Amino acid sequence: MITYWHNPRCSKSRAGLALLEDGGAEIAVRLYLKDAPSVAELTEVVAKLGITAIEMMRTGEKIFKEQKLNASDGDAPLIAAMSENPILIERPIAITQSTAVIGRPTEALNQLL
Repeated sequence: MITYWHNPRCSKSRAGLALLEDGGAEIAVRLYLKDAPSVAELTEVVAKLGITAIEMMRTGEKIFKEQKLNASDGDAPLIAAMSENPILIERPIAITQSTAVIGRPTEALNQLL
């Protein structure tokens, strides 16, 4: 089972979902902008991705600048910011029990198939 954090307004997110569906994956779609992940969930996903919190953030978003966030803030405050403002989460993200992948480029999702 793949949990897919999806934004249907995003072309990359739609393309990633189609790739997984075409690959026959069993998918649970989560509209993360409406159902924001908790701090605990985000912490787990950062660990599964094997990256820092800043690397899964959309740093070009207006709210990122408004909150004066930056890479030197460390993971805890950045994860809290993503939980409070899920628009800051890079999309799409596909999550399995043992790993996670950011679908940029879309082909990166192939490793889960």
